[in-house]
Amino acid sequence: MTTRVFIDGAAGTTGLEIRDRLSGRPEFKLLVLDDAQRKDVAARKEALQTADVAILCLPDAAAVEAVKLAEGSDTRIIDASSAHRVADGWTYGFPELVGHSEVANAQFVSNPGCYPTGFLALVAPLVRAGLLPADWPYTINAVSGYSGGGNAMVERYQSETDIAFRSYGLTLEHKHLPEMQRHAGLDHGVIFAPAVVPAYRGMLVEVPLHLGAMTPAPKAGALRAQLSEHYSESLIVSVCDNTDQGELLLRDGADGHDGMELFVFGDEGGSHARLIARLDNLGKGASGAAIQNLNIMCGLPETTGLRL
Repeated sequence: MTTRVFIDGAAGTTGLEIRDRLSGRPEFKLLVLDDAQRKDVAARKEALQTADVAILCLPDAAAVEAVKLAEGSDTRIIDASSAHRVADGWTYGFPELVGHSEVANAQFVSNPGCYPTGFLALVAPLVRAGLLPADWPYTINAVSGYSGGGNAMVERYQSETDIAFRSYGLTLEHKHLPEMQRHAGLDHGVIFAPAVVPAYRGMLVEVPLHLGAMTPAPKAGALRAQLSEHYSESLIVSVCDNTDQGELLLRDGADGHDGMELFVFGDEGGSHARLIARLDNLGKGASGAAIQNLNIMCGLPETTGLRL
């Protein structure tokens, strides 16, 4: 049986990647609107209500509008915006954390943000296992390729070729903060220090930890072992043996990848650790995650069509 899929917002970086990946798959029939129809509310409403699954690659306000346009239909929705990531009635689309069955049975799935994907993959399983405290003041240092900022950011980096590093979020506010706190089960919000580097795609998300100040004080090896156990059956998330890792790199021009690597580095005395996730902001951080969720919702192997 062919599943009808409508990508609302297919002209953006995330939407384009999803469309390109689905266009050659016989399990899906893409409902496509031309340039004029994409701006026509009636045409969008018809497509949203006709589709079996709609994938929203829109700004938050437009995503909320799209959900309203789909009301009254049985259309299942995957929202790649941040509009519904902590909303009631929505399943958080991180199957490795919430469970594959939850995603498979959901009508409304919110795709995780790229930075939260790395942070939550590292921290959420350790908080749940009691190895890290829920009331700790967590901080995140992260860098991403410029494609994460959408078409406007891509155009800027490709025209202003002298940008070496862009730090932002300096107001200490960011749309990713609520989902990181909620889905990690934390008592406090996190301090988030994001930056953009002159590479098209890829990201490193780091959580530094003063283990010696925690009670009881966990060891880096125990954190790594717990993550390895949690992701032992995952075909997408891997926990790396970093004994030979002197550095972690992002390479300009890297190919798209839908997996995610997790690392735990600890000092010799065991007082400090650096938890690091390496992923593609357009892969497991966006389009790849949407396709993984789509596969699960349609009863297909979750890795079908993924770049692994």
